[in-house]
Amino acid sequence: MAPASTIKKLTDDGVTADEKAIGIWRDSFDRLLKNKMAVLSIAVVVILFFFAIFGPYLTPYDFLKQDLSIRGQPPSADHWLGTDNLGRDVLSRVIYGARTATLVSLLVVVLSSLIGVVVGSISGYFGGKVDFFLMWFTDLNMAFPNLVLGVVLAVSLRPPLSRWMEQMYLSTLNPVFRQSSLLDLALVIVVIVLVAWCPYARLLRSQVMAVRNYNYVLAARALGLPTFTIVTKYIIPNAIGPVIVQMSAGMGSAMLTESALSFLGIGIQPPIPSWGNMINEGLRQWTSAPHLLMAPALVLGLMTVAFSFLGDGLNDALNPRQWKG
Repeated sequence: MAPASTIKKLTDDGVTADEKAIGIWRDSFDRLLKNKMAVLSIAVVVILFFFAIFGPYLTPYDFLKQDLSIRGQPPSADHWLGTDNLGRDVLSRVIYGARTATLVSLLVVVLSSLIGVVVGSISGYFGGKVDFFLMWFTDLNMAFPNLVLGVVLAVSLRPPLSRWMEQMYLSTLNPVFRQSSLLDLALVIVVIVLVAWCPYARLLRSQVMAVRNYNYVLAARALGLPTFTIVTKYIIPNAIGPVIVQMSAGMGSAMLTESALSFLGIGIQPPIPSWGNMINEGLRQWTSAPHLLMAPALVLGLMTVAFSFLGDGLNDALNPRQWKG
């Protein structure tokens, strides 16, 4: 029997699949750079990541520092976005909120896509009863509105998580388990992941069901390669394109969901800044201090639009059906 390293994944036009994949990825990257809105969105996303990493070290004020003598001030030369009702600098809190939003959305997208890739690849490759059960469970999760299901999960999971952290503190005396911000962050990530993995699973399943019938996959089966090797080496790399597009859109969706949960008071809690809880605080003083609402709302809207345009650009670049000429 020929070793696995000698397999040549030939496509219908006689070109090896590896060579064709490299060419497709290069062409896709070139097409992405020609999309002006996608390039602009990439620039906005890079700026977001920069401020998420370095922003809190560059701001002139501590995002937690309170000064009641300057509370509720409008934007000025000293405080570009004004101060809130506790005298905290709004710009510093918006910038730190970028770190919260970026951390949550990145972890949510990575974990959701991993779960979706595992479920979708198993379902699409094996089919039959395995596919029926996994897609039935996926459809059951997707039948509920994401925000409603997220609220139910957040309210249900907070008490047991709080008790577990208290027990861990009593047994280890580690002060980390007494940090409420850590509980809020973990809870939000878990809740959003539990409602966000389904689109990835359905998307990859449809791709795997098409790729599993390609000649190089059939050849790998005929040579007796392990199923794990066939799925991870030959199927998933050739079916992952649409998942990358979904991951971009999922970043914006995760930010919106985190902000919505924080706005409702069951996500990231003050004093840790989150664009959602900042919008909630600003809404109470909308008529007297509109800058408290507008600053986080505009930034959240800008990032959501940027990830949406980036997703569209990636779809145009990675989907050959969208190519013209």
